[in-house]
Amino acid sequence: MGALPFCQFEMTTKKPIPKAYPKALLTLGDHIRKKRLDLKLLQTDVANILNVDEMTISGWELNHYQPHPMHIPRIINFLGYIPEDLFSATTIGQKIRRYRLLRGVTRKKLARELHIDESTLLRLEADKGRHLSETLRKLAGFLESLT
Repeated sequence: MGALPFCQFEMTTKKPIPKAYPKALLTLGDHIRKKRLDLKLLQTDVANILNVDEMTISGWELNHYQPHPMHIPRIINFLGYIPEDLFSATTIGQKIRRYRLLRGVTRKKLARELHIDESTLLRLEADKGRHLSETLRKLAGFLESLT
């Protein structure tokens, strides 16, 4: 028996947000998961885009660990934006860390480039301790580029 022509109507509704969708964007993993779900991609797809293993994407999204600095530029490219809440920089230490991460440079590599000890750079990024004027002189040009 066929439907009567005057009884045809269509109901539409928005698809509910997946349970895996992050409620708040507190970590880089949260940003990655949100973007992946918005684009309807699998973790495998994102892993291929970022040139990492699928388990790496899972680890980031579950906040088991943070991405290595060398992956940050590709992640930002994938996101299409810099998560300012995660990379805000007001202090000298925060500016150094932001510079390093946005360029995918490890602390060790940046310390070598600046001709300072890695532990000194760690203290600078943490805004801890007093720094010798010699260290600050070495960093003068670099610090100017961050402001």
